[in-house]
Amino acid sequence: MIEPTSPLPDEVRKVVEDPQRNEVLSALEVLGTKPDSDFDRLSRVAVGLFGADCALISLIDPKRQWVRSSFGFNGTIDLDLENSFDAFALAQDEALVVLDASLDSRFAGHAWVLGPQHVRFYAGVPITVRGQRIGTFSVLGTGARESVEPERIEQLHDMAETAAALFALKDEARVRARTAAALIKEEWRHALTLEAGKVGSWVWDIRSGEISCNDTYRRMYGLPEIGPVGIQQVLGATHPIDREKVERALEASFTSGVDFSAEARVAGTGRWLTMRGRVYQRDAEGKPLVMMGASFDITDSKQSAEHTRLLLRELNHRVKNTLAMIQSVARQTIRQNPDPREFIDAFSGRLQTISDAHVLLANRDWSGVQLYEVLSSQLGPHFIDSPDRAEVHGADLMLPPDHALGLGLILHELTTNAHRHGAWSDDDGIVSIDWEVRDEPVHGLALNWRESGGPAVEKPEEIGLGVRLIERSLAKVLDSKVDLRFDPAGVKAQVWMPLPD
Repeated sequence: MIEPTSPLPDEVRKVVEDPQRNEVLSALEVLGTKPDSDFDRLSRVAVGLFGADCALISLIDPKRQWVRSSFGFNGTIDLDLENSFDAFALAQDEALVVLDASLDSRFAGHAWVLGPQHVRFYAGVPITVRGQRIGTFSVLGTGARESVEPERIEQLHDMAETAAALFALKDEARVRARTAAALIKEEWRHALTLEAGKVGSWVWDIRSGEISCNDTYRRMYGLPEIGPVGIQQVLGATHPIDREKVERALEASFTSGVDFSAEARVAGTGRWLTMRGRVYQRDAEGKPLVMMGASFDITDSKQSAEHTRLLLRELNHRVKNTLAMIQSVARQTIRQNPDPREFIDAFSGRLQTISDAHVLLANRDWSGVQLYEVLSSQLGPHFIDSPDRAEVHGADLMLPPDHALGLGLILHELTTNAHRHGAWSDDDGIVSIDWEVRDEPVHGLALNWRESGGPAVEKPEEIGLGVRLIERSLAKVLDSKVDLRFDPAGVKAQVWMPLPD
């Protein structure tokens, strides 16, 4: 590269470094990109029109000249801005014409003049995009000229404007492609969001009756995966009991302008949907044209609400029964224990047993309690791996609420009696508890309580409250029975409770 003889003049440098010009140039995003064959066609035409050796379409930034298209010169072209023909042409309002560059002080030392290109003739005009000169369209020749026909300069201007229009069109196409890609990406993101959220989106052309919807909406109503969807298909897929309600809500939205809102079941599956929509377009007479909306599957929340209602009814029933039980136990306890301190000791244990059973049932939504949990409430949480003079044998199983509550009271009375008078009242006694599920005569649980090694047992002369509670605790479990015996070797109890299949 031949060193330039002088820098660009200030007036040229000012144009080259203009911020607004460079902002437009940068926004085109073409600097440093590969040559474009569409521009090469213009360069080839220019060479033919001028009988020149080379034509260039160049973009000029503050540091260098970028050749977008070149037709003619072979080999390396020096693109340094200093002494650049095109930088000077960029700064001119009219065409820059140099008839003999070797005689022009501005370019005589330029590498294109002194080098193998042997440039003598140059003509160039600015390329203007969005009101800013971003580059030049120029032709160069190795032979000096005496003049250039004005019509040729006009043609060079025309080709520069064509190049400018091509730059603008390509930029618009690039922006459109980028925008379209962004829209597609956003649409996919939106669709995936709706899909993940199980939201059925829909747009209803009210005049034609056709509905545009996503796949989730089609699945909600059991509609075909492909093909058009009509409003009559949707209404036909709605449960007959709920169809009129949906139609009334639609009519209210059409006439009064309120948002459409309805809940309905799907006829084929019975699943519940909630629908929300709004009329987004009306004609000159106010008639609805387009409604947009979304549908959500609320079956789980509906079932949860119904389950809650059932649970509350069950809880209300249970609380009433439990209060009646507590009142009965309290009355009978105070008869047996008129002394307040004795009453509190006897009653508090029974009340705690009822309370523990209720806590367990509440934690299970009153669906039942494991037998091991009932035993744990009386024998302690480590009754299996670290038994305290208790031998327990049997597989765990789920007990219905009444079974768990009744058995809990029985075990409480038995353990209380064992501590006060039975096997656990001294240091040697043992309590054995075992059970099995039988299918004869009916499906049920047979549980045995046997005490041994303790003091000799005598049958009480008068039946106390504890005995009555043991015998009556399963009164709400039909066909159940409790056989309590006071054998001299130890108390025995046989409990039978039918179980649901």
